[in-house]
Amino acid sequence: MQIRLPRSLGRLRTGPRGRWLAGVAAFAVLAGAGTWTAVADDGPPAVHREDRVLDMPGAQIDTSYFTAGDDGRRPAVLIGHGFGGSKEDVRAQAEKLAKDGYAVLTWSARGFGTSTGRIGLNDPRTEVKDVSRLIDWLARRPEVLLDKDGDPRVGMTGSSYGGAISLLGAGHDRRVDAIAPQITYWNLADALFPDGVFKKLWAGIFFSTGSAPAPDQGVAPPPAGEAPADEAGAADARGGRTAAAPANPAGCGRFEPRLCAMYERVAVAGKPDAEARALLEERSPSAVADRIAVPALIVQGQADSLFPLSHADAMARAIGGNGAPVAVDWIAGGHDGGDRETSRVEGRIGAWFDRYLKDDNGADTGPAFRVSRTGGVDSTDGQALLRGATADRYPGLASGAREFTLTGREQRLANPAGANPPAISAVPGLGGGAGALSSLGVGLSLDFPGQFASFTSAPMDRATRITGSPSVTVEVASDRGDAVLFGKVYDVGPDGRQQVLPAQLVAPVRVEDATTARKITLTLPAVDHEVDAGHRLRLVLSATDLGYASPAEPATYTVSLAGATLTVPTAPAVRTEATGMPWWVWALPAAGALVAAVLLLTARRRAVAPAPDPQRADVPLEITGLTKRYAKSADRYAVRDLSFRVEKGQVLGLLGPNGAGKTTTLRMLMGLIRPDDGEIRVFGHAIRPGAPVLSRVGAFVEGAGFLPHLSGRDNLELYWRATGRPAADAHIEEALEIAGLGDALARAVRTYSQGMRQRLAIAQAMLGLPDLLILDEPTNGLDPPQIREMRDVMIRYAAGGRTVIVSSHLLSEVEQSCTHLVVMDRGRLVQAGPVAEITGESDTLLVTTAGEVPEPVVEKIAALPGIGSAVRTDEGLLVRLDGASATAMITELVRLDVPLTGVGPHRRLEDAFLTLIGGSA
Repeated sequence: MQIRLPRSLGRLRTGPRGRWLAGVAAFAVLAGAGTWTAVADDGPPAVHREDRVLDMPGAQIDTSYFTAGDDGRRPAVLIGHGFGGSKEDVRAQAEKLAKDGYAVLTWSARGFGTSTGRIGLNDPRTEVKDVSRLIDWLARRPEVLLDKDGDPRVGMTGSSYGGAISLLGAGHDRRVDAIAPQITYWNLADALFPDGVFKKLWAGIFFSTGSAPAPDQGVAPPPAGEAPADEAGAADARGGRTAAAPANPAGCGRFEPRLCAMYERVAVAGKPDAEARALLEERSPSAVADRIAVPALIVQGQADSLFPLSHADAMARAIGGNGAPVAVDWIAGGHDGGDRETSRVEGRIGAWFDRYLKDDNGADTGPAFRVSRTGGVDSTDGQALLRGATADRYPGLASGAREFTLTGREQRLANPAGANPPAISAVPGLGGGAGALSSLGVGLSLDFPGQFASFTSAPMDRATRITGSPSVTVEVASDRGDAVLFGKVYDVGPDGRQQVLPAQLVAPVRVEDATTARKITLTLPAVDHEVDAGHRLRLVLSATDLGYASPAEPATYTVSLAGATLTVPTAPAVRTEATGMPWWVWALPAAGALVAAVLLLTARRRAVAPAPDPQRADVPLEITGLTKRYAKSADRYAVRDLSFRVEKGQVLGLLGPNGAGKTTTLRMLMGLIRPDDGEIRVFGHAIRPGAPVLSRVGAFVEGAGFLPHLSGRDNLELYWRATGRPAADAHIEEALEIAGLGDALARAVRTYSQGMRQRLAIAQAMLGLPDLLILDEPTNGLDPPQIREMRDVMIRYAAGGRTVIVSSHLLSEVEQSCTHLVVMDRGRLVQAGPVAEITGESDTLLVTTAGEVPEPVVEKIAALPGIGSAVRTDEGLLVRLDGASATAMITELVRLDVPLTGVGPHRRLEDAFLTLIGGSA
């Protein structure tokens, strides 16, 4: 069920054009016709869409029918949408399948989009009957391939709510030939009431979404004398009178009254009853498990606390047990966020239908089992890299079990009054894909002291991949009847403190009548998670969880280990594929070959770089007449006629307002872009893209990407190996000593503060101890102590005879850390030189003191010969000289016992900078 929170509900479904089409479709039904629309496409075949509202008993169902190409017969596909959505959500997939040679029918289920009727949660008497009527409609279409009269060749797919109707359609209508359900449920009662515990947050979101008023529709009461439609009164979709459901109680919205009453009853009681379970089970695919015997591609999400992987396991075992071909695909995302891998999954669904609807024996339907695994982070965009792991047969959730001994004494834990505050694992709708990133050591979980028991394994002797559902046997007792516990297994780092909850999942369990200790075997959530060597596994049993209902009355539970072992499935037959080849691996060489061919054909010759100048071999940087115009502009300049020189041992500050040309200058300096005119020489070598002398330049520009699960040292070593240069040339120890990270180098980068990440990034730029170091805004996001540390890093680096160029907006820091300045404005050089020269001399000196100077002493200073005035400030004194020298003034202040800490010109860099750039400030 694809739940949509209020923020996404606003993105629904149809704009003005959509409402116009729906209105035309409704009018066409009254006139006995549909509406055809040509869908724009970049190339043949064109996709045509027919919008039609079909009369069903108790509802009017809004549909769209997609075809493309010639008039020949083809298989059909029905695509269902997620809960809270409409047919518009699956339009793109429908158009793609139509182009691939299918007749595709989408529809808005009862109570969604502009379809009328009540939401029955895929009730066999209403929503499932609607599917059979849609198949009847397809059987009459001249474009649809028939297996026999009235029996079209048809497949079904859909996500969540639409995935369940795919399973139910196959179970209730034997004309369905293949299915591809995605991130859906097998038993809805098990999903919302797992092990007798009420999944209150997901259920609340679910029922709140369905209780909201339907957009652009109303549900009318039935005509006088007519009862609501049911199975006995069902008619086909060829017309007839439409009888809507009776009005619902206040707050029930579009749901059937029985479902509203069930939800309210369970929500108030805090636990399900037998009637509630029976109501949801009769509407679940598990109710027709023995009748689903068609090829099934089962796609389930790893980041899914609503419909976890155990539901896909139940589907695979039941359908495979009926003798039908089954493939299982665990994607990275799910209802809790993460990557839904839409393009890959839709491609695999298309191949599945090609094989089982088109009878294309050459179609590659993929492996019997596939799981997406995180293989690090793409440094170009920060996204998690996914790699597939596959097996020739589905391994289930208990394959390749390993046992780990747990230690821990018997423990008492409290269920607090009102079950507050609750522990936190998954937060429905707000996870942002944290579960999918747990393999990178990222996640949010919280257990409150006194409300949980924990048992821990010894450190892993080797890395272990958990693939499936761990299990453990424990003994539980309660001082108040039932006990409700939430089991979870943490991946605990070597320090014993850092822990990650794989996929943010917990396993709830209700232990009934636990006043006498009861032994239970707890099956923990199915996950695919790598536990590194040296890490431990920690079993936690918590009395509360934010997503679930716990008893409101306070209670004390006693928990102990019954078997002392945690059984962990490892699925040894599943093998991780080699990393896929990025597009640029083949695209860049191809593009290079094409460019080379063009240059040869046009007889253009590459400009030859000027020869090195031995007389400037010791000059770190010299820029002469540098000019760069904006793209497609002959008279607008990013940099214009810029010239300056930097010497060894200098820390040069590059200053200028936004738009001054600083970033463009740095990019040209690093060989990233070419100047239109002028020259840049580094140690006498002219700079061109890829120039060998750039190996003597280190740069930190716009931050650095690190792998969060690796330590700081491991990140630096990995980066240096990627350069292909000898390990001995890295000088890692020297760079680290300058950066001053200390013991933090052994910790995972995810534990670093912003300041530590900045210093690690600068250490990375320092690898190889480059003679010229370029830093762009190195103090961004740092607090004052961290800024001071960064200042010391730059000064220490230049002290060894190397050169640092730093671009920054923090003028006070530039003044304290830089020896020289280059000030730019509107692409031109305004001034260059030592800091003291640019700030200038002044006849007013700022005298800083260790304490407040008494007023009588201030009067004595003001009366001294050659002193014009003396005024107290927060920092000390402002003394205006009127003939006296600074040295004479200092001598007199010492004689008067003034606690001097410093003397300098009152005019600061900020004043000088604002004066230099004038109106650009």
